[in-house]
Amino acid sequence: MNNEVKIIAYDPQYKEAFKALNEEWIKTFFTMEAGDYKLLDNPEEHIINKGGYIVFAILDNEAVGTCALVKISDAPLRFELSKMAVSPRAQGKKIGYLVGQTLIDKARELNAESISLETNSVLVPAIKLYEKLGFRHMPISDSAYSRCNTQMMLEFNL
Repeated sequence: MNNEVKIIAYDPQYKEAFKALNEEWIKTFFTMEAGDYKLLDNPEEHIINKGGYIVFAILDNEAVGTCALVKISDAPLRFELSKMAVSPRAQGKKIGYLVGQTLIDKARELNAESISLETNSVLVPAIKLYEKLGFRHMPISDSAYSRCNTQMMLEFNL
């Protein structure tokens, strides 16, 4: 292993990795829900073609991490940070931070107003990562996921 991680934009050859990486962590802690299958089975249709972005962390020619920026609205431009996953064998290499920061930079470049995310309080390392990336806790509102008990927001000062 050369430990050199590259962050790349979505490429259809990694579509299955997007699903596999996310299924791995979701099934470890929770159960897959309809919203998971919708995004993971058809990322081009439900994320890319709707103005969103997906990035991958590549290590030794293998996708070991991923994250999506799902467009929520155009005016104001708002996104959701979604489907962040890092392979257990690649954890500890700051991959979550790298994919998250790449998408935050993309949203900022597009003059987005904010990025929200949904998670669960049992995922303490993930919440600490989101806090490090600048996300702040917010009151919980509607969620498509029964596992969601924590919502966070990163607002940009435009």
